[in-house]
Amino acid sequence: MKKVLALAVVVQGLCYSSSPAGDAEILNDKIIRKIRIVNCSIDSVWWKWTTHDGLRTFFGEDNNIELKVGGSFEIYFSMEAPSGSRGSEGCKVISYLPKEMISFSWNAPPSFPDIRNGEHHTWVVVMLKALKGNRTEVTINHLGWLKGEDWNQVHNYFNKAWITVLDRLEASCKKNNPHR
Repeated sequence: MKKVLALAVVVQGLCYSSSPAGDAEILNDKIIRKIRIVNCSIDSVWWKWTTHDGLRTFFGEDNNIELKVGGSFEIYFSMEAPSGSRGSEGCKVISYLPKEMISFSWNAPPSFPDIRNGEHHTWVVVMLKALKGNRTEVTINHLGWLKGEDWNQVHNYFNKAWITVLDRLEASCKKNNPHR
């Protein structure tokens, strides 16, 4: 089973991590940050990010989520793909503050097998802020990047992919659903 980063601290713009072996290593200081204001209440956005039914409204074909520290945070993008290649299999909830933040480990897509099958996962922090008019500001921070050309390619992939996720979240907020 892949190990997940146990501890991450941002110090003077550099991300430090406790590696599975216990040795501290300096990670790339890259952070993907995407911000979107959606026309949904914070209750609805929290429901969308933290429940099986909610995630299905905008993120993947199916999922396995257990809202607890160490619980599964698996989003399946292709149920027809072989096991291990369906999505974020093996990813875990790192932490959460109800209706404020959820963080989870994240793996690379199957098109980057060396990184996907490696020991290191990046992590994502989704922050929510209630705004006037039943709107919510959603901030996605994706960090924990290692150095190297393959890692740069995965970074570029997610730099675009998180825009798509936010587009789908926004579209799901426009649909009529009981949690809007």
